[in-house]
Amino acid sequence: MKHIFQKGSAPTKPTLLLLHGTGGTEQDLLPLAKKIDEGANVLSVRGNILENGLPRFFKRLAEGIFDEEDLIFRTKELNTFLDEAAETYTFHRDNIIAIGYSNGANIAASLLFHYQHALCGAILHHPMVPRRGIALPNLAHKHVFIAAEINDPICPAQESKDLTKILKDAGANVHLHWENQGHQLTLQEVEAAAQWYQHL
Repeated sequence: MKHIFQKGSAPTKPTLLLLHGTGGTEQDLLPLAKKIDEGANVLSVRGNILENGLPRFFKRLAEGIFDEEDLIFRTKELNTFLDEAAETYTFHRDNIIAIGYSNGANIAASLLFHYQHALCGAILHHPMVPRRGIALPNLAHKHVFIAAEINDPICPAQESKDLTKILKDAGANVHLHWENQGHQLTLQEVEAAAQWYQHL
């Protein structure tokens, strides 16, 4: 997968996995990583799917309707890539925190839904529930920050509430943060995520 890796200054720090929104690239969320943890490794990945020329992490059938078969395949692909990247760049595979926005947040949530050891935590900006009606792995000791908007036209508020409940029911420690700025990624929610991260 096309990506950028930046070695952190402290080996004990986690690796921040950056996952862009639809139409983004591996460059998009690099400024977020600096706000969250300047000393951490950064692994920023570009989605392998193109929708009307715009990079994404998995296919969808329509706005808000995921292609579940492709979602499962692409989640496995990303998880395998993380295994390989950990070996290539010699970072700890069990110490990855995903930072995803929109489509990137959805694939990060899908990693949590499908692979118990894929991530140790996640910061999800404007996520939706990746799949419903499936059993999740035990997510005890996983820490998740969800940034949601009460007036998001693409990601309804109920999606964030449902995702919070599903992750909590699987044992995760989840913090749900609300804003009122539509679907855009705001400085306020990034700063809230940074504050949450500092207390992990």
